[in-house]
Amino acid sequence: MNFPLQIEINSFSIHLHAIFEALAFFIGFRYFVYLKKKKNDPIKEGNRIWIMIGATFGAFFFSRLLGALENPPMFFSTHTPLLYYFSSKTIVGGLLGGLLGVELIKLAIGEKTSSGDLFLFPLILATIIGRIGCFTSGVYEPTFGIETSVPWAMNLGDGVSRHPIALYEIIFLILLWMILIKIQKSNHLKNGVLFQYFMIGYFLFRFLTDFIKPAHLLPIRLSTIQMACLIGLTYYLKTIYLTFFKPDQITYE
Repeated sequence: MNFPLQIEINSFSIHLHAIFEALAFFIGFRYFVYLKKKKNDPIKEGNRIWIMIGATFGAFFFSRLLGALENPPMFFSTHTPLLYYFSSKTIVGGLLGGLLGVELIKLAIGEKTSSGDLFLFPLILATIIGRIGCFTSGVYEPTFGIETSVPWAMNLGDGVSRHPIALYEIIFLILLWMILIKIQKSNHLKNGVLFQYFMIGYFLFRFLTDFIKPAHLLPIRLSTIQMACLIGLTYYLKTIYLTFFKPDQITYE
């Protein structure tokens, strides 16, 4: 394959990454609307809209902020920091920013009901589709691994055999989706716990995979993404503790 993959019609060409990114938003949202109609949403319509606004703006701002800070020296030395900011993005930043935006909005409108479960599976689906797009860009999008000699290593466009991180994430998300469905069916979890399990699983996955990515390391020998993942995991320490030591507090009778 010649990366980045693109569609060419006469003199017109478009990268598949852009197509899959658009599909991720469209299909993810349509799946959310479908689930919302199918299931009884415990949150009032007006409050749900405000929560979606908070999630969108929080995810947009922090996905780009954390993406820009993946390489702090480059960000702070560039002559076009605003352009660098808007051209950078990362899902970890989007998740943390969306979480912060939702919590701030819920605090402002007085909504105390957990709101994440309805977003869960549409979010996973959208991320899978988006990661397919990342894979089609090869090394021209920062979702690739370091050089390796494993049998499944791939040349992603620079002639080097690398870990196909985007494919790892797609496989991980499919498996996580299946596990979460099984947990949902076999346990009477309180509202919001299933979404927290997704966040814990994803942050742990991203923390580990950054060890096989050519990331800029901070003085503590971790990347910015890994530090953000640790912050996310710390936020959910209570859920982790209750799951292993007091599961009755996160389930219904």
